[in-house]
Amino acid sequence: MSRWPKVLASIAFALTALVLPASAQTYPTRAVTLVVPYPPGGGVDAMARIVAEKLSHALGQQVVVDNRGGGGGLIGTRAVARAAPDGYTLLLGHTGTMSINPSLYASPGFDPRKDFAAIGLIASMPVVLIAHPSFPAKTIREVIALAKKEAGKLNIGTSAVGTGGYMSAELFKSVTGTQVNLIPYKGTAPVMNDLLGGHVPIAFGVIPPALGNLQSGALRAIAVASPRRTALLPDVPTFAESGLPDFEAVLHYGLLAPAGTPRPIIERLNAELRNLVADEEVKKRIHLEGGDPLTSSADEYTADVDKEETKWSTLIRKLNLKVE
Repeated sequence: MSRWPKVLASIAFALTALVLPASAQTYPTRAVTLVVPYPPGGGVDAMARIVAEKLSHALGQQVVVDNRGGGGGLIGTRAVARAAPDGYTLLLGHTGTMSINPSLYASPGFDPRKDFAAIGLIASMPVVLIAHPSFPAKTIREVIALAKKEAGKLNIGTSAVGTGGYMSAELFKSVTGTQVNLIPYKGTAPVMNDLLGGHVPIAFGVIPPALGNLQSGALRAIAVASPRRTALLPDVPTFAESGLPDFEAVLHYGLLAPAGTPRPIIERLNAELRNLVADEEVKKRIHLEGGDPLTSSADEYTADVDKEETKWSTLIRKLNLKVE
């Protein structure tokens, strides 16, 4: 008789071990919330809506986009970090929120490595150096030469402090050793308007807001900060091709869950995410938003967040940048 408690305990343990795989097989049984830590209308929101539509179909449950803007992306990101790790609250992650904000802000309220479980990458979007047609320099080498010849005189427009465009401009200054003036604007639209008007000669930004003007010739792209040329601007060289092999600034978009989310659920979501990003219609929609489709395993996305955070935090500390 003394053996029965041990036998029963072994059976209970075995049944517990089966719970997680079973939960993944039945997951989800209700709607899933996909948090976008920015207002509607931006690039992160656009990626989320592409994913939500297709993921709803794949999971058999509605994936609802919840825009929780504010605090430069901190409010929505914190909310997901503190949510129950059950697979029903997800985050549309972005280089700004996961790799720049944690070091840029004095009190971000989350740790990108400890508070999240990466699911997988969705897309990448390179930063581009864009010029007004009247700007004399046509290549990166010519921009650097001009900046060094007229030290302290060249103005470069960017979006707000801490954004991908702004950090790319800071990286450019650091890598090239040039003395240029960064002019941060409150958003992407004001930068593009002043660039079109010739009020700033060049600017760092992402492709979508400028694409129409680039195609019409109202603006000119000098180089893209990606490892390879982008499909949207196939004739524009990379910074590496242009003589700056160490210069890379690519915004990554991916899906994350709160830390502690069961691994089988992470793997289920990763498999569905890979399938939907491989879909030709989804690829087309990502291209239209200015991105390049990108897939990964959960572990590869975890490594990507680590690599990008290390890169940008090193620059932020070097420049002593802080936002309260």
